[in-house]
Amino acid sequence: MAKKKSLSYRDAGVDIDVGNELAGTYVGMMESTFNRGVVRNDGGFGGLYNLKHAAKLFGKKMKEPVLVSGTDGVGTKLKVAFLMDKHDTVGIDLVAMSVNDVLVQGAEPLFFLDYIGTGKAEKRIMLDLVKGVAEGCRQSDCALLGGETAEMPGFYAEGEYDLAGFAVGIVEKSRLIDGKKIKPGNVLLGIPSSGLHSNGYSLARKALLEVGKLKLKDKVEELGCTLGEELLRPTRIYVKPLISLLKAEKKNPIKGLVHITGGGLIENVPRVLPKNCDACFMLGSWPELPVFDLIRKCGNVEPEEMYRVFNMGLGMVAVVGADEADKSLKLLKKSGCEAFVVGEIRKGKGVTRLVK
Repeated sequence: MAKKKSLSYRDAGVDIDVGNELAGTYVGMMESTFNRGVVRNDGGFGGLYNLKHAAKLFGKKMKEPVLVSGTDGVGTKLKVAFLMDKHDTVGIDLVAMSVNDVLVQGAEPLFFLDYIGTGKAEKRIMLDLVKGVAEGCRQSDCALLGGETAEMPGFYAEGEYDLAGFAVGIVEKSRLIDGKKIKPGNVLLGIPSSGLHSNGYSLARKALLEVGKLKLKDKVEELGCTLGEELLRPTRIYVKPLISLLKAEKKNPIKGLVHITGGGLIENVPRVLPKNCDACFMLGSWPELPVFDLIRKCGNVEPEEMYRVFNMGLGMVAVVGADEADKSLKLLKKSGCEAFVVGEIRKGKGVTRLVK
């Protein structure tokens, strides 16, 4: 009787040696993001961070430090990365989606962890993904403290993967941004987006690729690049300019802050509004990027649907007092972040209004 072949994990589709090799390469990328709060823990099962350092980030020891956490993914933007076979920017998106959310509470990001799930860990792709994550962490002064790469044969289509990220930040309790001080007469400041960021890609792909019959490698004149390059443009990270603004003033000038993600201006902004206040956006008061007009035309998408799905050129919206607006705009510009007065707070029912 012939002896049965002995099965290994590799026979089942998981190569432990490749995983170990990748883990060793990741270390250098992670170390490039480390800040003073990171506690070395080589070979440990968890990342370590010294909160004593964190509690001094705003220039003095915090009385009531509050940790703020956020988690997100990249969504169907990954489909574009698969089709383009370009994987070194979606890691930036992954970091951006979580650190921008943490920032909305007024918190400075401390550290980040990532999760990559895939059918087979292809070395080139995995290294590009972590390269992007490390770049996002450097852009946000956030330590890449750890992560997980999980090979799950048969679970994902060949060449595909999914990403998830987790960020933790810190803020003094008295400086939390919660929208409670928003009142009529306050001003809306809009901070531009870099493009679609990481939201609305199911509609964007439907409108541009299926209905509009455009190809990712097509050079689109109004975009100034190929469609694929535009759709893979990384999400803008707002941490450095907004933290600079928050640190510049003893009294927090921002009464409300909104990260414009899925739900667009119509659904995201009301999340910080008191029930008796409306956010009134003056259409035409900020530059609308060409990609949005392209989607609208290709898909014959109604204007309200556009504002309900996409950021429409504004990645962040801040609510400040009318007497703080000019000063805040100047401080943001000084930190390399152009911003615009895009509307005001009026008495209402806690909704977004688009005003022509």
